[in-house]
Amino acid sequence: MDRRDFVGLGLAATALAAAANGTAKAAAGSLTGSGILDAGVVEQQAAMAAGTLSASTLVKQYLARIAAIDKRGPAINAIIELNPDALDIARALDRERAAGKLRGPLHGIPVLLKDNIATADKMSTSAGSLALDGVRASRDAFVAARLRAAGAVILGKTNLSEWANMRSTHSVSGWSGRGGLTRNPYALDRNTSGSSSGSGAAIAASLATLAVGTETDGSIVSPASTCGLVGLKPTLGLISRSGIIPIAASQDTAGPMTRSVSDAALMLTAMAGADAADSATAVAGAGAAQRTDYGKALVAGGLRGKRLGVARNFFGSADGVDAVIEKALAVLKAEGAILIDVSVPNTDKYNDSETAALLYEFKPGLAAYLADYAPHAPIHNMAELVAFNLKNSHEMRFFGQEHLLKAQQQGPLSDQAYLDALANNRRYARAEGIDQVLKEHQLDALVAPTGGVAWLTDFINGDHYGGSFSSPAAVAGYPHITVPAGFVNALPVGLSFVGTAFTEAALIGMAYGYEQASRQRRAPTFAASVNLRA
Repeated sequence: MDRRDFVGLGLAATALAAAANGTAKAAAGSLTGSGILDAGVVEQQAAMAAGTLSASTLVKQYLARIAAIDKRGPAINAIIELNPDALDIARALDRERAAGKLRGPLHGIPVLLKDNIATADKMSTSAGSLALDGVRASRDAFVAARLRAAGAVILGKTNLSEWANMRSTHSVSGWSGRGGLTRNPYALDRNTSGSSSGSGAAIAASLATLAVGTETDGSIVSPASTCGLVGLKPTLGLISRSGIIPIAASQDTAGPMTRSVSDAALMLTAMAGADAADSATAVAGAGAAQRTDYGKALVAGGLRGKRLGVARNFFGSADGVDAVIEKALAVLKAEGAILIDVSVPNTDKYNDSETAALLYEFKPGLAAYLADYAPHAPIHNMAELVAFNLKNSHEMRFFGQEHLLKAQQQGPLSDQAYLDALANNRRYARAEGIDQVLKEHQLDALVAPTGGVAWLTDFINGDHYGGSFSSPAAVAGYPHITVPAGFVNALPVGLSFVGTAFTEAALIGMAYGYEQASRQRRAPTFAASVNLRA
């Protein structure tokens, strides 16, 4: 898809989204003061079209906000590195606009990338590790190139759980040796979850319009839920993984993290695409999905007549969360959805095999990325990474590297143990999991709580995960979108929609219908802690 394609798709998507959110003129007129930074793509584009905003002004204001609350004040620490060329890029895009050249709805819109996504610029791509500090990628990741072609301004990189949380069995989400700890904007002593911790915290705190996260299992939807955002993990193969520091090709994907379903849809349209370097993007069904304008799903009545399976075996895991989700279910029903209580089968049959497959794939995947995108790096493989960490006291100050050690011990991907684990995952997560329950009850999607509320960050004992609905879709490679559903003690809770492969448009339509009827997102206050007596 070239730039002309982005304009055609993008303008159609923008028009639909603008119709859903009010006229462009009204949107432009409403953007005053800090509201411009909380606004979404449609509103910011309307202001640019009206001449009351420019990309360079928007970048300057986000940079000022980052300086004020990410590095000082509440010191969220979501940004690991800023792009020194961001303002120049924005000015060039302003000149294009002035000349009548618009690339689409992301033209001039600032976006943050998780720091495991390669960019061929002055920024490092490090996965949060000091072993890759200062290492610049030889070329853009496919996703980064797509966003640049769509006119987005890459504002910087976000912090993450180091190595996308595949380093230790006792890790602390949101901490990396290079970036330190990212804090939750809703309660600064609470965890952001991960591994797309910085992307979640940054967008919740309005440090940019959009962010990209990556997920192997939960790393988009979990931080999105705990930070009160929309997070969209797409079907495996909809978006290329080329140039993303990997864990496992059988589950890894990038996806949007945004303050609204509309922004996620517009972003997904720009990010999706076929890539000869990633064979997953050529699987059956991927082509049509990659050419879809997801903005067209942003229409009223998206829930009417939809059969939704309420995955009851993912309820009951966190105090207060179920009550929030029950209220969300009432909204779904009021909007015309038909709710059927179901249980997703066989979810206990791939816990061990998922971990086994990830450990097998991590070592060769990392070596391939380093050889292709960072041949000049001081490490070239898993063994050298393990050795680097052993010599670096800062890296090992809070937790170890158990997963790295186990990954190093694994054999080749031709091992029968790996092939059996992968087959087991696909059998029980796909055909005898999500697809089975969808077919049995003739469902359009599954819904459930995304997970529990944010836990207290604990460097002694590590993470304290509550329940999570991430694994079925993650292991299957199927789409999953979470939308803000409410709060427990001022901490956000998300509602998840999960479907079979390449049903993103349908899920976006349902999620948008729920979002517009419920309007549960509210901005964080940067409280030091939760006030349980409030």
